Amino acid sequence: MTLDAIQYLLGGLSGSLVGFTLGLFGGGGSILAVPLMVYLVGVPSPHIAIGTSAFAVAANAGASLIDHARRGNVKWRCAAVFSVAGVAGALVGSTVGKAIDGHKLLLLFAVLMVLVGILMLRNKGDQGEIGAECTLEKSPKVLGFGAATGLFAGFFGIGGGFLIVPGLIASTGMPMLMAIGSSLVAVTAFGLTTALNYAVSGYVDWPLAIIFVCGGIAGSAVGSAVACRLAPKKGALNVAFAVMIFVVAAYMIFKASRS
Repeated sequence: MTLDAIQYLLGGLSGSLVGFTLGLFGGGGSILAVPLMVYLVGVPSPHIAIGTSAFAVAANAGASLIDHARRGNVKWRCAAVFSVAGVAGALVGSTVGKAIDGHKLLLLFAVLMVLVGILMLRNKGDQGEIGAECTLEKSPKVLGFGAATGLFAGFFGIGGGFLIVPGLIASTGMPMLMAIGSSLVAVTAFGLTTALNYAVSGYVDWPLAIIFVCGGIAGSAVGSAVACRLAPKKGALNVAFAVMIFVVAAYMIFKASRS
């Protein structure tokens, strides 16, 4: 696949937006990355867009994770348990996803986004427990949510943060800001698993991925700072997260209906 200079420039700008979103929400990177690569950058193959974005989002999530960890927003034990279960699910999901028509994947992806957005709005008043941890009693629930989230993340070729954040909150009761920081461990792990699986099939454009990552590193630092400012405002992060999901989902459904 050959892209021109303008497309690579658009890739860098798209990466900045994705990095900002990852730093702000701990997820949503692939929600934006896949449609940006397909509809803005102009990547002709949905599968290449999915594979490339999976690697780029994983790398950008790693950069955001460093910033959130410095701010004390990561529950490492919860993140590790969730990630281990999710990596296995992501491997299975990405293998199945490669066999599905790429355009159908994008439409299914948009429908899933709408459902998650509704759930986030319903839980906007729940502030969570600051001291919540992954106890032995909670472990089966965390493992179950992790495996299911990884399966969806791999199937749709996404880092999965927009699923991981609600999953961590539901399985542990931790606050939104802690779930955002902790989710980045799993986003990085899921994204790399999916990207490697797609790369084996030649579905990763490495030059575009590197440019995307460079843009994302700058955006992630800004997003992390904004997240910490919004966190004390009751429900603000949940509402902003849901609105972002609805806007992108609506655009994807509109484009899919015209293709």
